[in-house]
Amino acid sequence: MGEAFEPEFRNDVTVELIKSAASDADVLWAARVSTKGESSLAEVEADPERSKGLINYLMRDRHGTPFEHSSMTFYVQAPIFVFREFMRHRTFSYNEESGRYRRLEPVFYVPGPERRLVQEGRPGKYVFVEGTPEQHKLVTEATKDSCRRAYAAYTEMLEAGVAREVARGVLPVALYSSMYATCNARALMNFLSLRTKREDSTFPSFPQREIEMVAERMEEQWAALMPLTHAAFEANGRVCP
Repeated sequence: MGEAFEPEFRNDVTVELIKSAASDADVLWAARVSTKGESSLAEVEADPERSKGLINYLMRDRHGTPFEHSSMTFYVQAPIFVFREFMRHRTFSYNEESGRYRRLEPVFYVPGPERRLVQEGRPGKYVFVEGTPEQHKLVTEATKDSCRRAYAAYTEMLEAGVAREVARGVLPVALYSSMYATCNARALMNFLSLRTKREDSTFPSFPQREIEMVAERMEEQWAALMPLTHAAFEANGRVCP
């Protein structure tokens, strides 16, 4: 056996806004072209605060296309099982690190002590409740042991000359991956409406907590870019227009 790799265990996610071309003014000029034509270009430099009523109207009556004239690229590190859910949102563009072309790092997700472990109820009506100390201990120890053994098997195969794309098959979905995800504001609002649980939402959602952690970080960064659009989204029941 070669060099031993001691896994790193995390219970958080990383979400960084890498670049953006997104502001409330983008919504205004896109919306006003329908009535102003080429003169709507003047709205590019307009003060969005003067036009927050228009943004609220567009959100309330679900005129969605003006919210598509923006772009945000996020860098995300999260467990693989989060990415498998994330990529069901086909209005995003994705590029993820590849286990075929690089050796995957031994970084794994273990639920933190605040993670609710027990599901009660039926689909559509279920809730998660706190686990017992014994359950948390079991989850932590079993997950860490499984990940250590899986990564040791992965390393053994690589050192024996097995291709990375074959050896990676033993790794669990608790392994962290990384990706760039690019979207516009409308696509992000659709994502947030489904992947966050809020009491004031018009339509209930039951996201897995780990993808909700990603969504919360994305929403925080988007709200700073487009505060009036975000405020209208919240005021109108968090429904994607």
